[in-house]
Amino acid sequence: MTADARLEAMRRRVRLSRLAVWTVIAAGPVALAVAVASTPNTVEAAPPAKPTAVRTAATADPAGYAQLFVSAWLRSSADGATTAQALLAQSMAPDVELPNWAAGARSRTARGRRVVGAWSVTVAAQYADGSVRYYAVPVAADRAGASFTVTGAPGVVAGPARAEVPKSPYGVSVPEGGRWEVAALEFGTARDGGVR
Repeated sequence: MTADARLEAMRRRVRLSRLAVWTVIAAGPVALAVAVASTPNTVEAAPPAKPTAVRTAATADPAGYAQLFVSAWLRSSADGATTAQALLAQSMAPDVELPNWAAGARSRTARGRRVVGAWSVTVAAQYADGSVRYYAVPVAADRAGASFTVTGAPGVVAGPARAEVPKSPYGVSVPEGGRWEVAALEFGTARDGGVR
């Protein structure tokens, strides 16, 4: 093959390459026009999403209910079944008898724990003389945890044990009277209010 023949073959390849590139470039708008023309003009709306019900476990805590019941129960007696406190206690626990004694006590909720199918709530009651007694109150809740009922009379139980105070995680203690100096060094101020 001569040099002229090689040169002519290269020119043909270049021309064919240019033709191929221009064909690809020209095909882009043609493909776009075909795509636009072939799609439907109406868009079908997606069906609305239906909300799904989420069921969560009932996390009701009947501590306040038990506290109110013990307060009303302690302030009522079988002799005065028509008093407001006795009626309240009977409405909260229809199957529980009123006590045979009357004692003025203020109740405070101490703790509650879940027992299978019911709750056992411990309520602290402080009497007028300053003494404190603890009562365990059995409480049942409905499936939704929206309503409660006391299922038995409160029983006197031992109070919670006093917790031991944990040791401080800080290794350095600040002596009394030294707090101002520490704060002054921290912020760069003197005791008289001036800046160091």
